[in-house]
Amino acid sequence: MKHTVIAGVGSALPRRIMSNDDISKIVDTTDEWITERTGIKARYIAGEGETTRSLAAEAARKALAHGGISAGEVDLIILATSTPDHTFPATATQVQADLGITQGAAFDMQAVCSGFVYALTTADALIKTGQATCALVIGAETFSRILDWTDRSTCVLFGDGAGAFVLKAEEGTRGILASKLRADGRYMSKLYVDGGPSTTKTVGHLRMEGREVFKHAVANMAEVITEILKIGNMTVTDIDWFVPHQANKRILESTAKKLGVPNEKFIVTLDQHGNTSAASIPLAFDHGVRHGQIKRGQTVLMEAMGGGFTWGGVLARY
Repeated sequence: MKHTVIAGVGSALPRRIMSNDDISKIVDTTDEWITERTGIKARYIAGEGETTRSLAAEAARKALAHGGISAGEVDLIILATSTPDHTFPATATQVQADLGITQGAAFDMQAVCSGFVYALTTADALIKTGQATCALVIGAETFSRILDWTDRSTCVLFGDGAGAFVLKAEEGTRGILASKLRADGRYMSKLYVDGGPSTTKTVGHLRMEGREVFKHAVANMAEVITEILKIGNMTVTDIDWFVPHQANKRILESTAKKLGVPNEKFIVTLDQHGNTSAASIPLAFDHGVRHGQIKRGQTVLMEAMGGGFTWGGVLARY
């Protein structure tokens, strides 16, 4: 049976690191306050000349190199982002041009922090139906550019970065085994950006009701993990690694407790990266691979929840 296999992974981060102490010079907060409530110690902030496009292209090149695949083999690019370089065209088309690819399709996908699992599921479906043979799925964000840097409840949480998977169809037992996507638009006011081309004609800033998001995140992530395991005919003990969206240490710990999973089975990078929205899962996955945690043949469950609300997950054997 053919599965959509994760052939290569890669990531990219801006040059500048902003520590909690750096943020304490901008807003009334402290390293201790941020660390205790979020688990975040630092984040990367895009500088001059660093964009969603440039970070995405760098992560894509690394994923192709890791998988030993040439750009000429790629016939699909899906870029998950809420911070595109332009209203249009899709930033994915610009990454396509940067990589010298002229065949196939390229488009952006917007599901905020769930964007990467939405994009991964979409690419899997297109590969399985024969509409693509080799896909780049990228999560890339420059969230620092939509933050209100006077709002200490949000500006301490987010960072910039990109991560990428290159996917191919292969025979065998490896690959994407199950996925589940969900959304409930009634909760927009809990996490959103207060601007847009059709409303304010501005970019706007991120707004969030933290306690409400926390409550829904734990419940929704635990629920979707249970659903995916049922689809894949597995239990939590069959999973080698959980690679969750990196939002908040307390969310991850509460989700692990709800599922009865040891914290040690969660790949965690939010202390170094902060919340990078759609980039957080591929960034964490690449980190796990590079540091010898995630190995070939292991089962990995990726899950996320973001504004909208949107949530979902993907189960794969790497």
